[in-house]
Amino acid sequence: MTVLRTGELAVAAGVNTQTPRYYERRGLLAEPQRSLGGHRLYPQQSVTVLRVIKAAQRPGFTLDEVAELLAATQFGRRRTDSGLQARAAAKLAEIDSKLAELTVVRDTLRAALAAGCDDLIACSENPCCPVPFTTSDSHTIGAGGDCGC
Repeated sequence: MTVLRTGELAVAAGVNTQTPRYYERRGLLAEPQRSLGGHRLYPQQSVTVLRVIKAAQRPGFTLDEVAELLAATQFGRRRTDSGLQARAAAKLAEIDSKLAELTVVRDTLRAALAAGCDDLIACSENPCCPVPFTTSDSHTIGAGGDCGC
């Protein structure tokens, strides 16, 4: 069985040398065996686990979510309600919601620029200002033009 020390594992997985120890503390990576000198000796499969963790983080999964995904697939306990399909669908819905919120923010900023808004106090008192100062939507975002803000 091929074993890797921490530095070798980090290089093979393309991560920082502190990453395996951190993931070990978080419970994402199994605690490795130790050499007589106390060095960590990771099995070759640890490279795959590290790469999977990093790959799962790219589309936005948190380390807690990655831990749950890994736990759901260990020991043959695959469950559809906690597996990748369900989690990916939930993450996609979360991202779509954030994109919708960001679209509103972007449109508001564009409208504020188009309206010539330059002073928050003056804008808060002007009904045509596109910046939403109240919870009611009493003005139209994107009205455009110089409203004297």
